[in-house]
Amino acid sequence: MTDSLPTVAGLPMTRGRCPFDPAPELGALRAGHPVARMEFPDGHVGWLVTGYTEARRLLADPRMSSWGEALRSPIALPMAADRTAVPPGMFTAMDPPEHTRYRRAVGAWFSARRTRTLEPRLTELAALHLDAMAEGRGEGPADLVTEFAEPMAASAICELLGVPVAERPEFSRAIKALFAVHSSAEEAIAGWHAIGVLLRGLVESKRAEPADDLLGTLVTEGRLSDEELATIGSVLLTAGYDTSANMIALGTFALLEHPEQLAALVADTTLTERAVEELLRHLTVVHAGGIRAVGEDLEFEGHRMAAGDAISFSFAAANRDPALCALPDELDVTREPVPHLAFGHGIHQCVGQQLARLELRVAFAALLGRFPGLRLAVPAAEVRTRADSIIYGVHELPVTW
Repeated sequence: MTDSLPTVAGLPMTRGRCPFDPAPELGALRAGHPVARMEFPDGHVGWLVTGYTEARRLLADPRMSSWGEALRSPIALPMAADRTAVPPGMFTAMDPPEHTRYRRAVGAWFSARRTRTLEPRLTELAALHLDAMAEGRGEGPADLVTEFAEPMAASAICELLGVPVAERPEFSRAIKALFAVHSSAEEAIAGWHAIGVLLRGLVESKRAEPADDLLGTLVTEGRLSDEELATIGSVLLTAGYDTSANMIALGTFALLEHPEQLAALVADTTLTERAVEELLRHLTVVHAGGIRAVGEDLEFEGHRMAAGDAISFSFAAANRDPALCALPDELDVTREPVPHLAFGHGIHQCVGQQLARLELRVAFAALLGRFPGLRLAVPAAEVRTRADSIIYGVHELPVTW
């Protein structure tokens, strides 16, 4: 029962010796207490879910709330205490029916069928960025993060939204300020404000000159206000950029540190789709997990959860659960894809997951096809990881070929 559970003093975030594995404490919790009590940074005692089966069930439970004003961050963040009203259009922080209305407005743009039409353009963009990386290397190593992963991720989501090329560096700077834990509250708020200003300007320009991109189409349909459109654009941009950039860079790092897996992928390009699913599961860059609040008193697995209790889900721990697959701590690019939680689960499962999958398949295929001899230019121990950010990854990845 609940009273016998241990209380975890905050979400374990410190990685062990292997940079690709989640915090060791999470595995121990999953084995003994897949649902445990946890003290949040503001002192609230809620719940931490590390088990795959338990997480999947709760994420699909309609009694779970995603309403922003009820949520608590499992880690200390500059904006975590700023629990202001949820702005119109921020559907990721809403429950039905508001969430349903906004998600339907953008959902068709991220369907598997529509996403496939973007493959030629993404392939073209990948080649352009790799050309630039090769030309700019000179005599030294190239940084895969700044010269390929970040430009590729920015290009993909900005192309979809219709962000002009000249404005993309401004978006990138604002996003980095928003997601860095070490940013001050003022810097984080300024980052979100800067993104909003840029998006509102973009919406206004598309109202003046209609376009056939996502934002342009929504503007033309006329069902949403400029404030709603700017917020939706901000949500999609920030979610699509940081996760994809870090998956490309961290995924490459993982492959380079598992040469037998890299060799298998280079030798058989038909494994790319499986490799992407396995990297998503194995790495789970959203290492701060998902968050919900209990919407009404309930009992779950013998635990009494009260309305208002905060819940943090460790997707990283759940994706390493033996209940999901055999040998879950091993990276195996030949593994039959499993229903991992890298994109969450339930009604709030990532709306852009099909675009992310395509982007990763294109990026890895292009990178390894262009540079089959790709290798680290520094010892692996010198690669700095982003343990201080909501989205896990590497700060830089010096490579050569």
